Amino acid sequence: MNNILAIAHKELKSYFSTPIAYVVIGFFALLWGWFFYVMLIIFNQQSMQLAGLEGQGGTANINQQLIRPLFLNASVILLFVLPLITMRIYSEEKRSGTIELLLTSPLTDFQIIMGKFLGAMGLYAAMLALTMVHMGLLFSYGNPEWRPVVTGYIGLLLMGGGFISVGLLISSLTKNQIVSGMVTFAVFLLLWVINWPASFSGPTMQTVLNYLSITDHFDDFTKGIVDTKHLIYYFSVMSLGLFLTARAVDTERWKG
Repeated sequence: MNNILAIAHKELKSYFSTPIAYVVIGFFALLWGWFFYVMLIIFNQQSMQLAGLEGQGGTANINQQLIRPLFLNASVILLFVLPLITMRIYSEEKRSGTIELLLTSPLTDFQIIMGKFLGAMGLYAAMLALTMVHMGLLFSYGNPEWRPVVTGYIGLLLMGGGFISVGLLISSLTKNQIVSGMVTFAVFLLLWVINWPASFSGPTMQTVLNYLSITDHFDDFTKGIVDTKHLIYYFSVMSLGLFLTARAVDTERWKG
């Protein structure tokens, strides 16, 4: 465990020793802030419209009309941001030649992979932590339900973990960071849109495509629902991504 944490710390430190961490966090914070601002304006307009209706006692639901759309839009940002985090994890090691030193060190493939995975997850968690400022404002001036907020963040962490494990695999297959980033983005986008033709497919294919969609499993989290099938899906994606990465790293070790 100490070796895994040491690699994770080294990986996280390497992000902040270059402009990558600051660019990624700044880009994510900028887009999140813009979505928050737009959603807040829309929510205020809807609230005033409901308040102005004579004889109507309805009020706008801050969770359904602001927080849930915000989480759903934030998941779109991950398509662009997470490839920037994962594209260098192994590609840079291969390009600089330090991969041989890493693989010949007294570390197992599991320790190396989990350390790099946790390092990337640490940067991702730091990105999400910044957004809690906006949630704090909502709780200070409004009265949202806390459960959908907590499960929404859990869903974002799980989705990010799935994306990062896939990005880790792709980065282990090439020494070119640009290629790694572009292929990772393409795969992320495929997981995003894979269920689009589901409505035109047969019942069996529709079920399969909807299950493979990484976003379909996220929607319930924004509603405050934690379903076992969604947890199994995300942990399966993470496990498969890390397992295939281990195979790729083992092949690289034998080549060396």
